[in-house]
Amino acid sequence: MKYLFIAFFFITSSLFAQSDEKSELILNDISSEIKKMNSFYIEFTMNVKNPATGEDSNQTGFGYVKGNKYYASLGQNTLVSNAVKNWTIVKEEKVVYQSDVDLDSDESMNPKKLMTIWEQGFKNKYDKETTINGKKVHQITLYPLDPSEVNYHTIILFIEIGSKELKQATMKTKDGSTMTYTIDLFKKNESVIDSKFVYNPQNHPGYQLIRD
Repeated sequence: MKYLFIAFFFITSSLFAQSDEKSELILNDISSEIKKMNSFYIEFTMNVKNPATGEDSNQTGFGYVKGNKYYASLGQNTLVSNAVKNWTIVKEEKVVYQSDVDLDSDESMNPKKLMTIWEQGFKNKYDKETTINGKKVHQITLYPLDPSEVNYHTIILFIEIGSKELKQATMKTKDGSTMTYTIDLFKKNESVIDSKFVYNPQNHPGYQLIRD
């Protein structure tokens, strides 16, 4: 589940190498705007479908980002980082996994970094203008530059034309699953205290702390 949550932010992404000019300009605008923000708050819904297994499930999540610090929750799992240490809180197991932040590791990517993941590792292609929930959006498809290194083959982004904000992202995996992430709420420069980004054992009595 730790990696499933990380996949949410993974899914919001692509790179500008080997990409068409129109999609590159749109994604570049989003990257620029996100990097200007001091902080942001996000709420989303994740739907997972797999016709082969009959799975059709929904989960809701939310996250705070402030600089390189983040607090993010999905289902039974919470990720916390103060940009020095990471904590993965697994409610079902009553376990907390602590590790050092490794900026060279994919797992170290915080939601802010993952909201601009298209900056490396993907090529992108502008598909068309379409409509989602009554809003006009750009549809852009991302393709991994090294497909052998990932378990998906495409990521489709839906970006609102007016606000230039990501509204939905769909990841299609090699096993036939489709993960759709819908952004329900996005607030720029949301006020959040720094203690939010540090694991507090007093809030999790009885949990075992495991240090990597």
